[in-house]
Amino acid sequence: MQNNTTKENEFPGEIAVIVATDENNAIGKKGNLLCHLPNDLKRFKQITEHHTVVMGRKTFESLPKGALPNRKNIVLTSQKNAEYQDCIVCHSLDEVWQHCENEDKVFFIGGEQIYRQIIDRANTLYLTRIHHTFDDADTFFPAINLNEWTLIEKKKQDADNRHPFDYTFFTYARKDK
Repeated sequence: MQNNTTKENEFPGEIAVIVATDENNAIGKKGNLLCHLPNDLKRFKQITEHHTVVMGRKTFESLPKGALPNRKNIVLTSQKNAEYQDCIVCHSLDEVWQHCENEDKVFFIGGEQIYRQIIDRANTLYLTRIHHTFDDADTFFPAINLNEWTLIEKKKQDADNRHPFDYTFFTYARKDK
């Protein structure tokens, strides 16, 4: 008899993290993104569309239009009675994996607590580094050891009339341990 439950450290697919940070690993301020970078939002959509996205309650509540279209939205929260329209609510990574048994790739999209729970298990990291420091930031991405990652792609973008800061898109794959 086959066991159909997937344990949190046995997810067979790719665990991807996608994040935009400033030079100090800041990711947000007062429940919002650090700044508006249309190309980063476009990249986020292109990468995550038609996949599952997992986020914390605060991240979900910061979305201007609720659940992200063309994606399975999972909200990971400790609030037992939480309900969100067009979302699956989970209370543990084990529950998340149960809802992702047939997935080949799952994206973790924030916030700080979610990133801290998953970063050591992630296989892929999509990082947008904003070349600026935001003094009023109040949420942060965990520090990572780049020696544990292989750089797959890097694309630098200069500030322009739609993007107030220079930024770089990085894609990393975790090295085999």
